[in-house]
Amino acid sequence: MGKKEDKKSEDILGEDVEAGAKAAAAAAEEADKEDVIPEEGVGIEQAAEDIITKMQQQEATIVSLEDQVKRQMAEFDNFRKRTEREKADMFDFGAIDVVKKLLPIVDNFERGFKTLPEGEEKTGFATGMEMVYKQMMKMFDELKVTPIEAIGKEFDPELHNAVQHVEKDDVGENIVVEEFEKGYKYKDTVIRHSMVIVAN
Repeated sequence: MGKKEDKKSEDILGEDVEAGAKAAAAAAEEADKEDVIPEEGVGIEQAAEDIITKMQQQEATIVSLEDQVKRQMAEFDNFRKRTEREKADMFDFGAIDVVKKLLPIVDNFERGFKTLPEGEEKTGFATGMEMVYKQMMKMFDELKVTPIEAIGKEFDPELHNAVQHVEKDDVGENIVVEEFEKGYKYKDTVIRHSMVIVAN
């Protein structure tokens, strides 16, 4: 079929739709007239009551439809919020998983710095390793990953994992005196508890 024939078909279809719309409007107008004009043998008061009843029914229908729309809007809003929350949770789970895999590397950096022979802290190799370590810690900071404070703090089972208890007279009871492995949090979630020694 050519373009001219397509255009002709569209014009015919448009005319049919327009004619149908006019016919529907005329039918509705006629129906309204019939509703207003009382039937033969029916008094004016009865006709008025019928009209009021129909108006009340229409108002009830409108109220019902408005209620349905409000409910659907509320359901959609809840769905949108739930979807956004699930997306954020998925991102958090992914970030936590990646950080957990990076923590052993950070631990090895810190152990390496502690074992550097005296006088080698400023060598090119040591300086390069320190720069890489600082870059990783900056990335952690940007991801809102923070180390858990332990030494000198009161033991908190939500943050610390006590692997040993020692007697220390110069330290208060239940105070962390040494840290074997540093703990970390992602936002408010503990990724890894600090492994600590606690004073009795």
